Amino acid sequence: MSSKKAAQEDGYGQAAGAIGGLAITFGVLAAIKDKLGLSWPATAALVAGLLILLGYGAWKARALIARLRAGASAPATAPAAAGTQPAEDIEDAIGGGVMVHPEMTAALVTAGAIGKDEVIRADEVTIQRVDTGTLYEFLVPPGRTYEDVEKRLGTLAGVFGVTRLHLTMVRSRDTERRVKILKLNDPPFTRPFDPPTRKAIEAFKGVPIGHGVTGELVGIETFDRASMLVAGMTQMGKTTLVNGLITVLLIAYGEFDLYLLDGKFCGLTRFEKRAVRYESSDDPAVFESLVDELNSRSDARYQKITEAVRNRRPAPKFKPVIFIVDEAADFFASDESKEGREQARRIAEKTRSLVSKSLESGISTVLMTQRPSTNAIPVMVRDQFLYRLSLYVASMGTAKVALGDTYFDTVAPINPALLDPDIKGQGVLFANGRSTLVRGFWFKDDFIWSVVDEGSVKEEKETEVAPLSPLEKAIHLMESEGVDFMSNADLAGALGIREDNPVKRSSILSESLGGNVQKHHTPKARGYLLTDLQAAARTAE
Repeated sequence: MSSKKAAQEDGYGQAAGAIGGLAITFGVLAAIKDKLGLSWPATAALVAGLLILLGYGAWKARALIARLRAGASAPATAPAAAGTQPAEDIEDAIGGGVMVHPEMTAALVTAGAIGKDEVIRADEVTIQRVDTGTLYEFLVPPGRTYEDVEKRLGTLAGVFGVTRLHLTMVRSRDTERRVKILKLNDPPFTRPFDPPTRKAIEAFKGVPIGHGVTGELVGIETFDRASMLVAGMTQMGKTTLVNGLITVLLIAYGEFDLYLLDGKFCGLTRFEKRAVRYESSDDPAVFESLVDELNSRSDARYQKITEAVRNRRPAPKFKPVIFIVDEAADFFASDESKEGREQARRIAEKTRSLVSKSLESGISTVLMTQRPSTNAIPVMVRDQFLYRLSLYVASMGTAKVALGDTYFDTVAPINPALLDPDIKGQGVLFANGRSTLVRGFWFKDDFIWSVVDEGSVKEEKETEVAPLSPLEKAIHLMESEGVDFMSNADLAGALGIREDNPVKRSSILSESLGGNVQKHHTPKARGYLLTDLQAAARTAE
């Protein structure tokens, strides 16, 4: 049979069917007309209305079934988000009949985290109510990653009707597509958290800095080869935060040498007993002397590293050194005199060298300032800090001084100017390219003193067991007698050096002390200053 003849027969069949359909429709309309006694136009209008109502009822039933199926796939329904496109504008299904989560899809599309033609599948969404808020866990569409959402957290917070501070995001370790977002019920740190126990601090992998928004411990991996800048306006809790940090270091960091410069005169006094060197001063000359000592110690360590490399030996391991300065901006200030400007320039260069070059030798620096202005700490010093922590500041410009000029171009930045200034000790920790909202620990004085005293007793016991070197004996002797200077003859006799020739005696004494201690000359005698002996002892370690 030809295709033309088949088409003709198909046309005849369709025509016959249409005629039959018309006949049936006319018969139905005639029966309704006779039964109800209506006119032909009224009968046609009634039947048309009934058909429209039946069609609308079927559409509503289908939509209701679709919503029920979507709700069964998720434990909870995402709250309606202000400014999102209506859920009805999103298709109810994608290929294969997989249901779409309309609320999450609408929120992410509106925030720009996914495209308008992309959806979040209902079977890949979990929404849970937790004590502090709502936890959203979902997979972004193929081709997207958690970074697409992380970059839009600020916009997404607006879609949810909260601030950026209310949202915390955690990336998953099983797939780049999985996203976990916590939306807090209340502003962060509205309720204070109890300080961590000694056990919790010891169990933390790294150095905890403070609590996260849900009470978990937040911190950094290590202070090895890294330094920190802490900035914030006055009375925002910097000193309390650093007191908590030092307490944590004494518990969890192991053996290290602590240098403290207390620009507030009493902010760090609690830890004087554990410090290798403690100074309470706002004199730039004192700061410069500490920096000189640490740079000298760093140079001595680098020399040992170089010798090990030359002799093909393993690199030596050094005891960590942590240098903490409160109110650091005071030490970079200048009185605008020629000498003052030269001193400020010299201190800035020495500090830059300490922060940038001493990390490989195990010396880390923590500078705190309550004046995070452009000129408070020189740019060449600020740029060296790997870790940055900003408490409340007044503007975005000030935040850039604390966190870096390009901070707001990083992933998911948090503006410290949005923090509540009435909640002390909270700030933005920027480490390893990520921003985290933290609140420093507040330990009671009794707990801090117990940690300090415990370490002091341990150090005393170790000193009793280990024999003292001639240099240590000389320091102990001068400290016990309360003298700042001792002549060659007196010091040699105290150390058991029996030599009548002054030149030979001086040479033997110098070698026994290590050979690198600076000698001091007075009009009456030659000998050594206690401060020079102490500096040599620290440098030799």
